[in-house]
Amino acid sequence: MAVIVVTGRGGAGKTTTTANLSSHLAMKEYRVLAIDGDLYLPNLGFHFGLDAVKYSVHTLMKNPDIDPEWAIYKHRETGVYVMPGSTQLQDVLGISPRKLVDVIDKVRYKFGVVFIDSPTGVPFDTLPTFQLANYQIIVVEIERSPIYSFEVMVKNEIEKLKALGERYNLNIGVVLNKVRESEDVVDEIINAIETDLDVPVLGWVPFDSNVPASVNAGVPIVKYMPNSDAAIAFKEIGDVLEEWIFGE
Repeated sequence: MAVIVVTGRGGAGKTTTTANLSSHLAMKEYRVLAIDGDLYLPNLGFHFGLDAVKYSVHTLMKNPDIDPEWAIYKHRETGVYVMPGSTQLQDVLGISPRKLVDVIDKVRYKFGVVFIDSPTGVPFDTLPTFQLANYQIIVVEIERSPIYSFEVMVKNEIEKLKALGERYNLNIGVVLNKVRESEDVVDEIINAIETDLDVPVLGWVPFDSNVPASVNAGVPIVKYMPNSDAAIAFKEIGDVLEEWIFGE
């Protein structure tokens, strides 16, 4: 099974969501691979302390003869297998995004779940990866979204990304992140999404100042600080995702 994680705006916590949901499933003994599909601004590796690796997804895209296993690293604390991107400019220049599909296709059969951290916005460069996915998670940031204009933001952000998922017949869900609003307001937001857009909300994550510390430590917060508000929320969403995918 492959899950592609997308968002309409930078800073929404898409990569944080990818890192924590993949970690939660890996800690439940699933064999999980997280791939950095954000080819031009990759940062999934930072979330796992893998920001200075010798082999990366970019290496494989430039040299298809290299064994993909060389670019897969098992995160000691969570058990997630991670294929990070390269942060070096010379590795990013001249790549063909379509080759990412070939890289994923070579390794996905070895894992029960593959998470693909997609670029921000409508990911035209990596759109072919949608054909490999089964599920699409849309991460929406609430922190910077005035509630009075939320419906407009929903149409601009969720509907376009939902249309992509529908084009590839994906199962689509939404995660609300960095939530500062009261539960009553969040319930209204969830109702608007599920009723007006007919998309299920898998859960919501409160704003938590502990999250940046977990990123700096290279350990997703579900492991770094498992009793924190964000960790508890990510674990609850992970359980919903597990049932969604595996029916468990």
